[in-house]
Amino acid sequence: MLETFDSWVLPLGALSTIVLATLYVYFKISYSYWETRGVPTLKPTAPFGNFAHSIKSGNNPEYETVELYKALEGHKVGGLYRFTYPSLLIRDTDIIKNILVKDFAHFFSRGLQVDEESEPLDGHLFALSGTKWRNLRVKLTPVFTSGKIKTMFGTVVDCGRELQECLQESARNGRPVEIKEFLARYSTDIISSCAFGIKSNCLRNPHAEFRSWGKKIFEPHLRQRITSFLNLLFPALVPALKLSLIPKDVSNYFRRMVKQTVEFRQSNNVVANDFLQLMMKMKNKTLGAAEGEDVQLLQKQTHALENNEPFEVTMDVIAAQAFVFFVAGFETSSTTMAFCLYELALNPGIQERLQAEIDSVSEQHGGNITYDSILDMQYLDKVVNETLRKYPPVVLITRECTKTIKLSGTDVTVEKGVQVLLPILALHRDPKYYPDPERFDPERFSEEERKKRPQFSYIPFGEGPRLCIGMRFGLMQTKVGIVSVLSKYDVRASEETPRRIVFNKKGLLLSHEGKLWLQLVNRQERLY
Repeated sequence: MLETFDSWVLPLGALSTIVLATLYVYFKISYSYWETRGVPTLKPTAPFGNFAHSIKSGNNPEYETVELYKALEGHKVGGLYRFTYPSLLIRDTDIIKNILVKDFAHFFSRGLQVDEESEPLDGHLFALSGTKWRNLRVKLTPVFTSGKIKTMFGTVVDCGRELQECLQESARNGRPVEIKEFLARYSTDIISSCAFGIKSNCLRNPHAEFRSWGKKIFEPHLRQRITSFLNLLFPALVPALKLSLIPKDVSNYFRRMVKQTVEFRQSNNVVANDFLQLMMKMKNKTLGAAEGEDVQLLQKQTHALENNEPFEVTMDVIAAQAFVFFVAGFETSSTTMAFCLYELALNPGIQERLQAEIDSVSEQHGGNITYDSILDMQYLDKVVNETLRKYPPVVLITRECTKTIKLSGTDVTVEKGVQVLLPILALHRDPKYYPDPERFDPERFSEEERKKRPQFSYIPFGEGPRLCIGMRFGLMQTKVGIVSVLSKYDVRASEETPRRIVFNKKGLLLSHEGKLWLQLVNRQERLY
């Protein structure tokens, strides 16, 4: 019996030694990728690479790039590892510019893997790459011109006026408000009207259907966290496992709602002034040309991606674009407005200066909020820019190298398939570009201060051909929301207002932990 036991122990011991030796060699070779290429790197931890902390804690790995960025101080780039896969963190603004613009043909892919058959709503502009992305971007460009957006301005102002009214009771009673919730409902009302032509009435009814579905999209759940995690660390596994960030019931609702709305309009000859109507025109090939400069620049920057691959605008294509417009439009804008009002509550001098501009410019435009009056508010523009500097909705941009290239100004060659990381939050908080970065200072965006720093040290919407297509619309509804609140109310910190923002590091987009309470005071009571 003892002999039999010994005969098993020796082979198992030998096998364990072989396995451990093999793993050691595997990780040793894998983690020498950047070192052998002369690229500065940070010591990885097997098997997690440089993202051990976020992997163990269940946080979004994108937030860890802020600390990795700081650890690579003094270097233009830094080699990192997602488990054993090499990634390159870019710290130099000139290299970032080249990746996003000059060398776009080498970095047009976000590196996201989607399976449109499994989840049709994943076939949206943000996730797609290559010629399919380009064909869709060219077709969508006419939808987001300033002229088209201007036609929706009246709807945005109406929602702003309703926001004022809904805040009145809290201001009158002196009770603090959870400002993000009100602003999310305001944004949802705008997007439901401007995207789908549906009056969702979320401001009046916090339990309205559209608001409930909007919340559900961003509710943290295990499947979403796994998908987000794999998108950064193992993108190829996402379609293989048929994963998606979009919950299936959410997908079914939006696809059904878009299909029913389109069919109703076609059957009853209903014409609306919204995003869905423009998408229907795009499908029917009756949408007019975009403003020349927009399309010409896009075609010039993406000429390397041209081919004759046919691209059909189907109902699912429409639903996917409408969905991402809804998601990006309400969440990023409401968060930006909330952070902005929070900072103004802590900085009353800045708030008073902005209110003075709002009052003065509005008076010049007949006492109303108009499209031109918003454009004329230059200090408002600085305040919003500083908010997006300190709190960019997207923490990190990823690009996958699609064709091997040597980075300009370096000896570093990026091979096909390697992911590059462009750390927006880390750039925006770098004291080299923004001294005392925690301080909220809109004058950072004066013409004089802008000239002191490189352009690509500020990229809240990305840049180049993949610049956020809804940027103009998002800024418009954000500014109208801020003006609607500040023209009628002072915002002040209450006892419940946090004096320091703590980020929710499990979220997909930049957000704060907990609720954001602010005190509203009717300005007429203060002035009179």
